[in-house]
Amino acid sequence: MEQKLSNDLITELNSNEIFVFGSNLAGIHGAGAAKLAHQKWGAIWGKGFGFGGKTYAIPTKDENIRTMKIEDIKPFVDSFIKMAKMNIHLNFLVTQIGCGLATYTPEEIAPLFKDAINIENIYLPKIFVEIILNM
Repeated sequence: MEQKLSNDLITELNSNEIFVFGSNLAGIHGAGAAKLAHQKWGAIWGKGFGFGGKTYAIPTKDENIRTMKIEDIKPFVDSFIKMAKMNIHLNFLVTQIGCGLATYTPEEIAPLFKDAINIENIYLPKIFVEIILNM
């Protein structure tokens, strides 16, 4: 099965698409993809993990807006993958979470998504797929 890719710049969502973005556990969606998720697709202010409107938040920063360690982000990514498998009627468009305000590189974050490769309804950024396939 071929991995489906998310666009580098997501500006529109189809009715069955969910915008997956990096957030903070305080749910302050004030910048980057989180701001877009809140303003455009209903991410819930004060909710830093899970569904909100047509979005799904994966925290990369803690309640104090400090970047979390990779090993602390991983359980949230694992939970997302498990949830996506249970919601096959939805397509999840993953942004380069953690690679903006949290300052991680794609090489550091992409391996967290290795179990998402070839899951039909998870669309990963091209750079994540390239990194995972070359691990």
